[in-house]
Amino acid sequence: MTSLATTTIRPFVPGGKDFALSKRFYQALGFEITFEAAGVAGFACDAGSFLLQDYYDEGWGNNFMMQLIVKDLDAWWAHIQSLDLPGSFGVPDPRPPALMPWGLTLAYVIGPCGELWHVVQG
Repeated sequence: MTSLATTTIRPFVPGGKDFALSKRFYQALGFEITFEAAGVAGFACDAGSFLLQDYYDEGWGNNFMMQLIVKDLDAWWAHIQSLDLPGSFGVPDPRPPALMPWGLTLAYVIGPCGELWHVVQG
């Protein structure tokens, strides 16, 4: 299977409702822009990365979910709270960490295009 080895998977995240606002949102969360090209920006944070796409469809944005697995959920939650995401970016209030019935403790963050992030300690 060596010829089928992969190095990473990078999803395309909707960001085109207001592309500049979406880029600032992810930078505030702690992601770094790794490149920008026509209609797309690469973002990374440690081992994780994604492509922010200058495209928006309400149905797609409101049904798009990502899971961000972090080493210290309490530290991430303190960081998220410090950002005033609703006031700064017009997004819904993040939901604090809670134990889910399936056994994970996670927090919820919703991005500018309705995309839902599950922030989980792993």
